[in-house]
Amino acid sequence: MASPSCFHSEDEDSLKGCEMYVQKHGIQQVLKECIVHLCVAKPDRPLRFLREHFEKLEKEENRQILARQKSNSQCDSHDEEISPTPPNPVVKARRRRGGVSAEVYTEEDAVSYVRKVIPKDYKTMTALAKAISKNVLFSHLDDNERSDIFDAMFPVTHIGGETVIQQGNEGDNFYVIDQGEVDVYVNGEWVTNISEGGSFGELALIYGTPRAATVKAKTDLKLWGIDRDSYRRILMGSTLRKRKMYEEFLS
Repeated sequence: MASPSCFHSEDEDSLKGCEMYVQKHGIQQVLKECIVHLCVAKPDRPLRFLREHFEKLEKEENRQILARQKSNSQCDSHDEEISPTPPNPVVKARRRRGGVSAEVYTEEDAVSYVRKVIPKDYKTMTALAKAISKNVLFSHLDDNERSDIFDAMFPVTHIGGETVIQQGNEGDNFYVIDQGEVDVYVNGEWVTNISEGGSFGELALIYGTPRAATVKAKTDLKLWGIDRDSYRRILMGSTLRKRKMYEEFLS
């Protein structure tokens, strides 16, 4: 019959083996990152979110394995070949191609962002809040993010008859109508009008695609706009702050 000390030794070995396994595969860091992502996103269906998160990790792991295998195979077949050093590629930041935004925002971009504050009265802030409350680009924002977005919005004015945005042109700004009314045209044909409290140009905040419609001032206009750069930096900065907070909580 095995002695108690023998069982104790087996338990210690098992625990040590478990610790080595967790350390070898970085399990603790993977789970920590997973919880951080979960806390930042706060999805309505957390189990589905976790499944998709781990599926992405698995795909990335498979990609890295294939890349290593390909690299090893190339090394084996070209051991005695010496290739000239290729020139350093020129990396163009925030390049656009095919009408789709290829902008890549880094942590440095978010940290270096200088908060913009365009003064607004209470009535304007209330109107802006109401105008974007049901907009999909803003519905997920917390109070701090929403406040930063509102502060960064700048005034734009047009007189009746002027073109606010032109179909086919590059889109950079999103607008909320404070005063006035606009007509919307697609391929030269009138499709709708938008009045006070309405908004347009949402796709400009996500993509660099050309404007899908022409918007003209039906009356004198007062708009509030925000540019894509500010929108993305604000959200990225907020996400980084949340990540740091949750990581410290889990440490």
